[in-house]
Amino acid sequence: MTSTAQVAGRSPVRRLAGTLHRHSRLRLSLLLTAPLLWLAVLYLGSLAVLFVSAFWTTNSFTSEVVKVWSTDNFHALFTTPVFRQVILRSIGVALAVTALCAVIAFPVAFYTARIAQPKWRPLLVVAILTPLWASYLVKVYAWRLILSQGGLADWMLEPFGLNGPGFGLPAAVIALTYLWLPYMILPIHAALEQLPANLLDASADLGGRPVRTFRSVVLPMVLPAVAAGSVFTFSLSLGDYITVQIVGGKTQLIGNLVYSNIELNLPMAAALGTVPVVVIVLYLLAMRRTGALSSL
Repeated sequence: MTSTAQVAGRSPVRRLAGTLHRHSRLRLSLLLTAPLLWLAVLYLGSLAVLFVSAFWTTNSFTSEVVKVWSTDNFHALFTTPVFRQVILRSIGVALAVTALCAVIAFPVAFYTARIAQPKWRPLLVVAILTPLWASYLVKVYAWRLILSQGGLADWMLEPFGLNGPGFGLPAAVIALTYLWLPYMILPIHAALEQLPANLLDASADLGGRPVRTFRSVVLPMVLPAVAAGSVFTFSLSLGDYITVQIVGGKTQLIGNLVYSNIELNLPMAAALGTVPVVVIVLYLLAMRRTGALSSL
Protein backbone atom coordinates (compact mmCIF):
# COMPACT_ATOMS: atom_id res chain seq x y z
CA MET A 1 0.00 0.00 0.00
CA THR A 2 2.80 2.36 0.88
CA SER A 3 4.63 1.81 -2.42
CA THR A 4 1.38 2.28 -4.36
CA ALA A 5 0.73 5.54 -2.56
CA GLN A 6 4.26 6.69 -3.25
CA VAL A 7 3.92 5.93 -6.95
CA ALA A 8 0.57 7.70 -7.07
CA GLY A 9 2.08 10.68 -5.28
CA ARG A 10 4.88 11.16 -7.77
CA SER A 11 4.79 14.15 -10.06
CA PRO A 12 4.18 13.59 -13.80
CA VAL A 13 7.78 14.56 -14.52
CA ARG A 14 9.15 11.91 -12.16
CA ARG A 15 6.83 9.27 -13.61
CA LEU A 16 7.93 10.20 -17.13
CA ALA A 17 11.59 10.06 -16.08
CA GLY A 18 11.06 6.62 -14.59
CA THR A 19 9.37 5.39 -17.75
CA LEU A 20 12.18 6.68 -19.94
CA HIS A 21 14.75 5.13 -17.64
CA ARG A 22 13.12 1.70 -17.96
CA HIS A 23 12.59 1.89 -21.75
CA SER A 24 15.86 2.71 -23.46
CA ARG A 25 14.42 2.37 -26.96
CA LEU A 26 11.70 4.87 -26.20
CA ARG A 27 14.33 7.27 -24.85
CA LEU A 28 16.44 6.88 -27.99
CA SER A 29 13.41 7.38 -30.23
CA LEU A 30 12.46 10.62 -28.51
CA LEU A 31 16.02 11.89 -28.73
CA LEU A 32 16.21 11.21 -32.47
CA THR A 33 12.73 12.45 -33.38
CA ALA A 34 13.58 16.16 -33.51
CA PRO A 35 16.77 15.93 -35.62
CA LEU A 36 15.20 13.35 -37.95
CA LEU A 37 12.19 15.59 -38.48
CA TRP A 38 14.52 18.52 -39.13
CA LEU A 39 16.44 16.44 -41.68
CA ALA A 40 13.32 15.09 -43.36
CA VAL A 41 11.44 18.39 -43.57
CA LEU A 42 14.21 20.86 -44.37
CA TYR A 43 16.89 18.85 -46.15
CA LEU A 44 15.02 16.01 -47.85
CA GLY A 45 12.03 18.28 -48.41
CA SER A 46 14.25 20.83 -50.13
CA LEU A 47 15.73 18.14 -52.35
CA ALA A 48 12.24 16.93 -53.25
CA VAL A 49 11.20 20.47 -54.22
CA LEU A 50 14.40 20.79 -56.24
CA PHE A 51 13.74 17.61 -58.21
CA VAL A 52 10.09 18.47 -58.83
CA SER A 53 10.80 22.03 -59.97
CA ALA A 54 13.43 20.73 -62.39
CA PHE A 55 10.57 19.31 -64.49
CA TRP A 56 8.77 22.64 -64.75
CA THR A 57 9.26 25.21 -67.49
CA THR A 58 9.28 28.98 -67.80
CA ASN A 59 7.35 31.43 -69.90
CA SER A 60 9.75 32.64 -72.58
CA PHE A 61 8.24 36.14 -72.51
CA THR A 62 7.75 36.83 -68.78
CA SER A 63 10.28 34.29 -67.36
CA GLU A 64 7.61 33.16 -64.90
CA VAL A 65 7.59 29.54 -63.80
CA VAL A 66 4.99 27.39 -65.53
CA LYS A 67 4.14 24.33 -63.43
CA VAL A 68 3.71 21.98 -66.37
CA TRP A 69 5.49 18.61 -66.40
CA SER A 70 8.26 18.55 -68.99
CA THR A 71 11.68 16.97 -69.53
CA ASP A 72 12.96 19.80 -71.72
CA ASN A 73 15.44 20.99 -69.08
CA PHE A 74 17.16 17.62 -68.77
CA HIS A 75 17.09 17.20 -72.54
CA ALA A 76 18.89 20.53 -72.86
CA LEU A 77 21.50 19.47 -70.28
CA PHE A 78 22.58 16.49 -72.37
CA THR A 79 22.18 17.99 -75.83
CA THR A 80 23.59 21.50 -75.36
CA PRO A 81 27.41 21.45 -75.76
CA VAL A 82 27.93 24.27 -73.24
CA PHE A 83 26.13 22.40 -70.48
CA ARG A 84 28.00 19.18 -71.22
CA GLN A 85 31.34 20.98 -71.14
CA VAL A 86 30.54 22.70 -67.85
CA ILE A 87 29.40 19.43 -66.23
CA LEU A 88 32.52 17.55 -67.37
CA ARG A 89 34.74 20.48 -66.35
CA SER A 90 33.15 20.58 -62.89
CA ILE A 91 33.69 16.85 -62.36
CA GLY A 92 37.26 17.18 -63.64
CA VAL A 93 38.00 20.04 -61.23
CA ALA A 94 36.57 18.06 -58.31
CA LEU A 95 38.70 15.03 -59.22
CA ALA A 96 41.81 17.18 -59.69
CA VAL A 97 41.34 18.87 -56.31
CA THR A 98 40.80 15.48 -54.67
CA ALA A 99 43.94 14.03 -56.26
CA LEU A 100 46.06 17.06 -55.27
CA CYS A 101 44.72 16.96 -51.72
CA ALA A 102 45.59 13.26 -51.43
CA VAL A 103 49.13 13.78 -52.77
CA ILE A 104 49.81 16.73 -50.45
CA ALA A 105 47.97 15.36 -47.42
CA PHE A 106 49.72 12.01 -47.20
CA PRO A 107 53.27 13.21 -46.40
CA VAL A 108 51.90 15.87 -44.05
CA ALA A 109 49.76 13.32 -42.21
CA PHE A 110 52.62 10.80 -42.12
CA TYR A 111 54.86 13.37 -40.47
CA THR A 112 52.28 14.47 -37.92
CA ALA A 113 51.24 10.90 -37.06
CA ARG A 114 54.47 8.88 -37.26
CA ILE A 115 57.56 11.12 -37.31
CA ALA A 116 56.82 14.15 -35.13
CA GLN A 117 57.42 13.80 -31.40
CA PRO A 118 54.25 12.85 -29.47
CA LYS A 119 54.25 16.13 -27.53
CA TRP A 120 54.13 18.15 -30.75
CA ARG A 121 51.42 16.13 -32.52
CA PRO A 122 48.39 17.86 -30.92
CA LEU A 123 49.86 21.25 -31.79
CA LEU A 124 50.43 20.16 -35.38
CA VAL A 125 46.84 18.97 -35.65
CA VAL A 126 45.67 22.34 -34.31
CA ALA A 127 47.87 24.07 -36.89
CA ILE A 128 46.22 22.00 -39.62
CA LEU A 129 42.78 22.96 -38.33
CA THR A 130 43.60 26.65 -37.96
CA PRO A 131 42.77 27.62 -41.59
CA LEU A 132 39.26 26.23 -41.07
CA TRP A 133 38.67 28.87 -38.40
CA ALA A 134 39.25 31.72 -40.85
CA SER A 135 36.48 33.13 -43.01
CA TYR A 136 35.93 31.39 -46.33
CA LEU A 137 35.86 34.68 -48.24
CA VAL A 138 38.98 35.99 -46.52
CA LYS A 139 40.93 32.93 -47.65
CA VAL A 140 39.66 33.11 -51.22
CA TYR A 141 40.39 36.83 -51.54
CA ALA A 142 43.84 36.19 -50.09
CA TRP A 143 44.45 33.78 -52.96
CA ARG A 144 43.14 36.40 -55.36
CA LEU A 145 45.86 38.76 -54.14
CA ILE A 146 48.50 36.02 -54.33
CA LEU A 147 47.58 34.99 -57.89
CA SER A 148 46.90 38.47 -59.27
CA GLN A 149 49.26 40.11 -61.75
CA GLY A 150 52.30 41.36 -59.86
CA GLY A 151 51.21 39.43 -56.78
CA LEU A 152 53.16 37.06 -54.56
CA ALA A 153 53.09 34.20 -57.09
CA ASP A 154 54.64 36.38 -59.80
CA TRP A 155 57.22 37.73 -57.35
CA MET A 156 58.31 34.24 -56.27
CA LEU A 157 58.49 32.84 -59.82
CA GLU A 158 60.11 35.88 -61.43
CA PRO A 159 63.72 34.78 -60.61
CA PHE A 160 63.06 31.58 -62.60
CA GLY A 161 61.68 33.46 -65.59
CA LEU A 162 58.15 32.27 -64.89
CA ASN A 163 54.84 33.92 -64.13
CA GLY A 164 52.02 32.95 -61.81
CA PRO A 165 48.94 31.17 -63.15
CA GLY A 166 46.82 34.30 -62.92
CA PHE A 167 43.06 33.94 -62.82
CA GLY A 168 41.52 30.91 -64.51
CA LEU A 169 40.92 27.21 -64.07
CA PRO A 170 44.39 26.44 -62.56
CA ALA A 171 43.88 29.21 -60.02
CA ALA A 172 40.50 27.77 -59.05
CA VAL A 173 42.02 24.31 -58.57
CA ILE A 174 44.84 25.73 -56.42
CA ALA A 175 42.46 27.74 -54.23
CA LEU A 176 40.04 24.84 -53.79
CA THR A 177 42.90 22.51 -52.91
CA TYR A 178 44.00 24.89 -50.17
CA LEU A 179 40.46 25.29 -48.85
CA TRP A 180 39.64 21.57 -48.53
CA LEU A 181 43.11 20.14 -47.76
CA PRO A 182 42.48 19.80 -43.97
CA TYR A 183 39.50 17.55 -44.69
CA MET A 184 41.91 15.12 -46.36
CA ILE A 185 44.74 15.40 -43.85
CA LEU A 186 42.68 14.62 -40.74
CA PRO A 187 41.30 11.17 -41.72
CA ILE A 188 44.69 10.10 -43.09
CA HIS A 189 46.37 11.30 -39.88
CA ALA A 190 43.90 9.28 -37.80
CA ALA A 191 44.47 6.15 -39.90
CA LEU A 192 48.26 6.44 -39.76
CA GLU A 193 48.14 7.04 -36.03
CA GLN A 194 46.29 3.75 -35.58
CA LEU A 195 48.68 1.84 -37.85
CA PRO A 196 50.54 -0.73 -35.70
CA ALA A 197 54.27 -0.03 -35.65
CA ASN A 198 55.09 -3.74 -35.56
CA LEU A 199 53.74 -4.12 -39.10
CA LEU A 200 56.33 -1.66 -40.39
CA ASP A 201 59.04 -3.41 -38.37
CA ALA A 202 57.97 -6.80 -39.69
CA SER A 203 58.09 -5.55 -43.26
CA ALA A 204 61.61 -4.19 -42.70
CA ASP A 205 62.73 -7.46 -41.07
CA LEU A 206 61.47 -9.41 -44.08
CA GLY A 207 63.57 -7.25 -46.40
CA GLY A 208 60.82 -4.96 -47.62
CA ARG A 209 62.09 -1.69 -48.99
CA PRO A 210 60.29 1.56 -48.12
CA VAL A 211 58.44 1.66 -51.45
CA ARG A 212 57.32 -1.96 -51.07
CA THR A 213 56.29 -1.37 -47.45
CA PHE A 214 54.27 1.65 -48.47
CA ARG A 215 52.57 -0.19 -51.33
CA SER A 216 51.88 -3.48 -49.55
CA VAL A 217 51.39 -2.47 -45.89
CA VAL A 218 50.65 1.23 -45.44
CA LEU A 219 48.53 2.02 -48.49
CA PRO A 220 45.97 -0.82 -48.11
CA MET A 221 45.31 0.18 -44.49
CA VAL A 222 45.14 3.92 -45.17
CA LEU A 223 43.18 3.73 -48.42
CA PRO A 224 39.74 3.82 -46.69
CA ALA A 225 40.81 7.02 -44.91
CA VAL A 226 41.92 8.55 -48.22
CA ALA A 227 38.57 7.62 -49.71
CA ALA A 228 36.81 9.12 -46.70
CA GLY A 229 38.68 12.39 -47.14
CA SER A 230 37.91 12.35 -50.85
CA VAL A 231 34.19 12.36 -50.06
CA PHE A 232 34.62 15.82 -48.53
CA THR A 233 37.05 17.24 -51.09
CA PHE A 234 35.11 15.94 -54.07
CA SER A 235 31.65 17.01 -52.91
CA LEU A 236 32.77 20.43 -51.63
CA SER A 237 34.68 21.18 -54.85
CA LEU A 238 31.85 20.00 -57.09
CA GLY A 239 29.33 22.32 -55.48
CA ASP A 240 31.55 25.37 -55.06
CA TYR A 241 30.94 28.48 -57.13
CA ILE A 242 32.25 31.41 -55.07
CA THR A 243 35.92 30.47 -55.43
CA VAL A 244 35.56 30.06 -59.19
CA GLN A 245 33.77 33.39 -59.41
CA ILE A 246 36.58 35.17 -57.51
CA VAL A 247 39.75 33.56 -58.92
CA GLY A 248 38.45 31.53 -61.87
CA GLY A 249 38.37 34.36 -64.39
CA LYS A 250 35.93 33.41 -67.14
CA THR A 251 35.78 29.78 -66.02
CA GLN A 252 32.27 28.46 -65.45
CA LEU A 253 31.32 25.47 -63.28
CA ILE A 254 27.94 24.00 -62.39
CA GLY A 255 27.52 26.27 -59.38
CA ASN A 256 28.04 29.37 -61.49
CA LEU A 257 25.39 28.29 -63.99
CA VAL A 258 22.94 27.56 -61.17
CA TYR A 259 23.60 31.01 -59.71
CA SER A 260 23.17 32.77 -63.05
CA ASN A 261 19.90 30.95 -63.85
CA ILE A 262 18.30 31.12 -60.41
CA GLU A 263 16.26 34.24 -61.29
CA LEU A 264 15.99 34.03 -65.06
CA ASN A 265 15.16 30.32 -65.38
CA LEU A 266 14.48 28.65 -62.05
CA PRO A 267 13.55 25.20 -63.48
CA MET A 268 16.80 25.08 -65.47
CA ALA A 269 18.74 26.07 -62.35
CA ALA A 270 16.99 23.24 -60.49
CA ALA A 271 17.88 20.79 -63.26
CA LEU A 272 21.50 21.91 -63.10
CA GLY A 273 21.38 21.55 -59.31
CA THR A 274 20.36 17.91 -59.59
CA VAL A 275 23.57 17.06 -61.44
CA PRO A 276 25.92 17.49 -58.43
CA VAL A 277 23.45 15.61 -56.22
CA VAL A 278 23.36 12.63 -58.58
CA VAL A 279 27.14 12.67 -59.12
CA ILE A 280 27.81 12.82 -55.37
CA VAL A 281 25.38 9.96 -54.69
CA LEU A 282 27.14 7.83 -57.32
CA TYR A 283 30.50 8.80 -55.83
CA LEU A 284 29.34 7.81 -52.35
CA LEU A 285 28.15 4.45 -53.64
CA ALA A 286 31.54 3.89 -55.24
CA MET A 287 33.39 4.91 -52.06
CA ARG A 288 31.20 2.63 -49.98
CA ARG A 289 32.98 -0.37 -51.46
CA THR A 290 36.30 0.90 -50.11
CA GLY A 291 35.05 1.19 -46.54
CA ALA A 292 35.29 4.98 -46.67
CA LEU A 293 31.89 5.61 -45.09
CA SER A 294 32.85 3.62 -41.99
CA SER A 295 35.98 5.78 -41.68
CA LEU A 296 34.07 9.08 -41.60
